[in-house]
Amino acid sequence: MYDEKVDEAAGILAAVTASGQVRGAVLHVRSQTTLFTRAFGEGCSVDSAFLLGSISKPIVVAALMTLYDKGLFGLDEPVLRYLPEFVGEGRERVTVRHLLTHVSGLPDQLPDNAFLRQSHAPLSEFVCGALRVPLEFEPGARYQYSSMAILLAAELAQRLSGIEIKQLVAQTVLQPRGMTRSALGRETLTPDQTMPCQVEHAAPEAGGGAPGSDHWDWNSPYWRALGSPWGGVQASAADVACFLEAFLPPHDTLLKPETARLMTRNHNPEGMAPRGLGFDLGLGLGSPNIFGHTGSTGTIAWADPQRDLVCVVLTTLPAQAVTPHPYQLVSETLGANRA
Repeated sequence: MYDEKVDEAAGILAAVTASGQVRGAVLHVRSQTTLFTRAFGEGCSVDSAFLLGSISKPIVVAALMTLYDKGLFGLDEPVLRYLPEFVGEGRERVTVRHLLTHVSGLPDQLPDNAFLRQSHAPLSEFVCGALRVPLEFEPGARYQYSSMAILLAAELAQRLSGIEIKQLVAQTVLQPRGMTRSALGRETLTPDQTMPCQVEHAAPEAGGGAPGSDHWDWNSPYWRALGSPWGGVQASAADVACFLEAFLPPHDTLLKPETARLMTRNHNPEGMAPRGLGFDLGLGLGSPNIFGHTGSTGTIAWADPQRDLVCVVLTTLPAQAVTPHPYQLVSETLGANRA
């Protein structure tokens, strides 16, 4: 029975929080027969908002795609049509679809990422860097995960809508879905509603627990308020599940049904990592129909349309801290390859 798998998954998180390896975690599972939400660890509740890391990407892309539904841009139009500064050295061949599927040639992070964060740079300075940074390969030639591509997609959304990306996400995604425990940046959330990351295990681009990084790492007021489109959403597990539910049949009113399906199907050619628009596909769980994302902050969220199943695992332990990470063990326990 599936309930036994949920109990097994919960046992994994109970053990790692009891040992102190993970300070806090929340598991949320919804299947046809099960609705389960539980918090683990001290100071953590089912309503706690975690820094999602890259689970932010499909949430931000969904906000952009509400503008697609209005006919404001085309996926195969060159980015420079909307961001005219993005020109030269092959940039004119980068399309919006390239940005959303990680085949644009843009790097993951800017070469001066650490300097910008140490300087408490506004998001506009990251955008300027992403507009100028050299492409690392011909657009569409290969897959390379790129946070800066999602940043430019968010900048495109800002310019088309005339609304700051933090507010656009709130107005087009969070509020329509009733995600009251979520925000891109700090916005409506207070510090006591959010869970701190175990930054001593953080990714290098987030400070990695290095001395002096506490004023710009994942827990810093600067980073929590910045609202980076590639990783700055803070949300509860139930809210993340609510977002994923919008992409399961019968599709919610967040996007047109055909647009929701567009986001969750593969756009990359055979032999290249499969990606939807903002969404990762498969997530190593044995089914190409599964869509969702992981986050370097120690998070994973996915949905399986075939089984009408949603799973969200939010932890405070960064993804690179240990292999396999507890969220991987939980996902494998609940995943499609063990249906």
